[in-house]
Amino acid sequence: MAPSPEAVRLARRLRELRESQRLTQKDVSRALSADTRVAVATISSWESQSNPKLPPEERLRSYALLFATPSMPERLPREQDLSGSERETFTKLHRELVTLRDDVRHQQADSPSGNGSYTFDFESGRITIICPEAPKDGRSPLADENNPNHTRLYKYADLDALIEMWGHVRASNPELRVRHRLPSEVSADHLSGHLVVLGGTAWNQLTGRLLRVLNELPIKQLSVDDLADGEIFRSRDGREYRPVWEELKDVKPDEAPSKAKLEEIQAQDAWDGRTPRELIEDVALLARLRNPFNRSRTITICSGVYSRGVLGAVRALTDDAVRERNEAYLASRFPSGTFGLLLRVPVVNGEAVTPDMEISENRFYEWSPDEEDE
Repeated sequence: MAPSPEAVRLARRLRELRESQRLTQKDVSRALSADTRVAVATISSWESQSNPKLPPEERLRSYALLFATPSMPERLPREQDLSGSERETFTKLHRELVTLRDDVRHQQADSPSGNGSYTFDFESGRITIICPEAPKDGRSPLADENNPNHTRLYKYADLDALIEMWGHVRASNPELRVRHRLPSEVSADHLSGHLVVLGGTAWNQLTGRLLRVLNELPIKQLSVDDLADGEIFRSRDGREYRPVWEELKDVKPDEAPSKAKLEEIQAQDAWDGRTPRELIEDVALLARLRNPFNRSRTITICSGVYSRGVLGAVRALTDDAVRERNEAYLASRFPSGTFGLLLRVPVVNGEAVTPDMEISENRFYEWSPDEEDE
């Protein structure tokens, strides 16, 4: 898809500024990397005429500082160190670049299906993906720090969802710092940035804490007696949303594993007594709210009754097959950018199928704080 004229104008202007002082992209990269590194590839993406990426607003301020002086400075100057004429040039150039950027943002808002990646395209700030910790009994021996082949990721649950989310967020925010942490590793510094929380309350205690803090979200996740390996969802009106199982016909009851074995492999729900079952439909929670620890940042919750629901929530906004349609639906349905959705996640041959939000049957429950205010 061709870029918008607004995006091309900003990209062309950034390139013109660089070439006006006969600088290479590497020169600009070095000058802008005083505090946080900016890769040459990032500079190139901002100048691209075919697929321009939108720079964060604070980077445009750095551009204005850099090109406010008549010659290339050894390092990015501070505004207070500029002369009177240089400060005037800086103010004018900064205003011009911000206006060009605002034009791009307005165009994107008017055409939500243009790029198809808005929910995880952040303006600024650090991004932390919080992933649940796998139960110790179910971990690989390589999760042990004393093992010479120790691999830290073996401590993580919902790895499918983490890898999918990690790659997408990194690609959408090449200039921002993206980290992944276990709940036990989360600090106050992490909580003050953008948060993406994966997984249910059983394996991710932080999710449960945040759901208690985020009282505005009318969706709760809770344990029930008839499910041992997952937690269902309950909306404020009392309705419950549960997975769908189907009885398997080709497995003999006497082949049933012991209860201890089922507990060990987290598969108790796959047997109804001595009857084996197949999961054919999970439930996913996808929610975007203001971060309760820093209202200028966001928190995104991707959860499920089981891990396939978690992956379905993530892939709703990362899967190329449906991402643009889902982003367009969210932009139209929830213009404030704050929402909560419970989605149907079909499971076919053990694989989660990405929910298409345009299909009404895939949307179990929808919530927006704007509608509560009406």
